[in-house]
Amino acid sequence: MWELTKSFRFEAAHSLRGTTLGEISEEIHGHSYRAEVTLRGKPDVETGMLVDVGIFEQRLSELQKRLDHKLLDRIQAIGPATLENLSRFIWDNVQHTGHVVRVSVHRDSCGESCTYFGPQSDGR
Repeated sequence: MWELTKSFRFEAAHSLRGTTLGEISEEIHGHSYRAEVTLRGKPDVETGMLVDVGIFEQRLSELQKRLDHKLLDRIQAIGPATLENLSRFIWDNVQHTGHVVRVSVHRDSCGESCTYFGPQSDGR
C-alpha cells in the first residue's frame, strides 16, 4: 500500500464569532494556510502511479484558486471558517480525485493544524 501527499498554500481571511477568543477573533483577520491531501492505494500496473499526478495537481490548483486571497466567510459551503470546516470542505472537493484518506490544514503562524479523515461509520 502506498500513500501520496500533495500540498498547496493559500492566503485567506475570516472571522470567528462566539468563541472565548473574544473581540479580536470576531474582526476580519488573515492567515497563511497550507493544505495537504493524502491518497492511498496501489500504483497502476501500466503507469506505476496511484493517480495521474497532472490531474491531481490540476484539481488542487482549481481548489487553491477558490480559496486564495478570499474572505472564507463568504464561501457558504465552508460554514464558519474554522480549521475543522476547511479540512472537510477541501475533502469534499477532492474526494473524486482518488482514494483520499486524509486532508490536513495548517496555520503554521499559529502553531495549529487539523486533519479530517472523512466520514466514519458513526456518521461523522
